[in-house]
Amino acid sequence: MQAKISKDFAKQIFDILKKEYPKVKPALVYSNPFELLIATILSAQCTDERVNIVTKELFKKYNKPQDFVNLTQEGLEKEIFSTGFYKQKAKSIKACCDELIRSHKGKVPADFDELVKLSGVGRKTASVIAGNAFGIPAIAVDTHVKRLSNLLGFIDSQNPDKIELRLKELLPESYWINSSHWLATHGRKICIANRPKCNLCVLSDLCPSYVSLSNKKKK
Repeated sequence: MQAKISKDFAKQIFDILKKEYPKVKPALVYSNPFELLIATILSAQCTDERVNIVTKELFKKYNKPQDFVNLTQEGLEKEIFSTGFYKQKAKSIKACCDELIRSHKGKVPADFDELVKLSGVGRKTASVIAGNAFGIPAIAVDTHVKRLSNLLGFIDSQNPDKIELRLKELLPESYWINSSHWLATHGRKICIANRPKCNLCVLSDLCPSYVSLSNKKKK
């Protein structure tokens, strides 16, 4: 089911968030596209804070694809253990690095279609890399983007691909990359899952979920 929200309304919402969070950036710490790729793979089912702790030491030892290919599966599992799902993540990272060497001369491709072909890289990860490492317009749908997109009435769906496409329909292309950061930042600071600070929210007057809840309380 698709919510009946206009492009003007969506842009109004994001203009407010843009003003509220003018200096947004990825929560993951990285210094090049390859580091962002590895960090994003590790971030699946894990907090960005934990990933940053792990990669701070990881990238001191291993900073190019060949380093990870040379590392044993068990060795990599030990390095990334605290990020969870470490066995699968280690397999994905090693396979991804091998593909980078074999097909892309050890470089992360600056092309969305090529990114999604890499092991361990879905649309979300590809969007993170494309947008933040290469400036290619893309929208990464994480848990915050998914939750707030529904709360704000942009869509009624838990499907990340549908949410991504819906946001792209609603927003100017120039908003795509930062839209994820604005929603994620607002989700962490104010619209916190299960304990939202609606009284401090700059969107409360426009938020369908908050308006609906307020009307119920008045009855």
